[in-house]
Amino acid sequence: MAPATSPREHEQEFRSGFVAVIGRPNVGKSTLVNRLVGRTVAIVSDKAQTTRHRIMGVVHLPAAQIVLLDTPGIHRPRHLLGRWMLQVAERSLKDADLVLFMVDGSSRRPGPGDTHVAQRVASARARAVLVINKMDLVPPGEGPAVTAAYEELGDFVDTVPISARTGAGTDRLLELIVDHLPPGPPYFPPGMHTDQPERVLAAEFIREQVLHLTRDEVPHAVGVDIEEMTPRSGGKVYIRAVIYVERESQKGILIGQGGNLLKAVGSGARERIETLLGEPVYLDLWVKVSKKWRDRAGSLRALGFRQE
Repeated sequence: MAPATSPREHEQEFRSGFVAVIGRPNVGKSTLVNRLVGRTVAIVSDKAQTTRHRIMGVVHLPAAQIVLLDTPGIHRPRHLLGRWMLQVAERSLKDADLVLFMVDGSSRRPGPGDTHVAQRVASARARAVLVINKMDLVPPGEGPAVTAAYEELGDFVDTVPISARTGAGTDRLLELIVDHLPPGPPYFPPGMHTDQPERVLAAEFIREQVLHLTRDEVPHAVGVDIEEMTPRSGGKVYIRAVIYVERESQKGILIGQGGNLLKAVGSGARERIETLLGEPVYLDLWVKVSKKWRDRAGSLRALGFRQE
């Protein structure tokens, strides 16, 4: 994926700022962040609540630096992990210089979840740009009506219809983001595209494969811990990872008959991790049961979740 570039050169002083990407689960926030950064900094899947942490993606432009804050989808939490994820999204709203309120245009009109998120966005100190995603799925001729319906949700400084999947409209979105950022110096050095350590990204790539290959109750009950990540003789990086689930039945599903599903998870994740590290990887995967880990603060901290 080539990095997005701003179609307009800003001749005034350098601009920089933090931009929170806010919306309901599964509206395409992580896909957009990856598109604008030009590489994978956040995993994506068709499962709601894929993003659990606040992830920074840094866009470097000739006259600006955009720090995108990819956030968990705002939803009604059912466990402690969900409440912590909601706090992450709300904290991002407070920290942002600009908010991208992202909605799913293929739904044609706002739902109760969009209205709920819009109320949160309205309470933020930063101005908001309405980003209507998945417009490539809207039938020709219906775009103006879809845009008008979502604009009723609030007072936005701009509206941008896009497709994060194809990239349509994202150059214009970049231009508008830069227009609304304050003058300031870059926050991160050239070449740095995310604040996520390699261990965290490796764990997320494993979880991404679980999301792709399982269904029903398994994806949301999965947590991944990288117990060891060390260079070994022969030039390979040894990674021992534990995939946690909440029930024995979920463990059986994840391992699969003869271990086939777990092997598929490992194969897909290893390719992604090798691309990240630029080195061959030996991935040693284990599955363990930790009952109700999403409702236990100690388990959440052990898996890298922080209470905001």
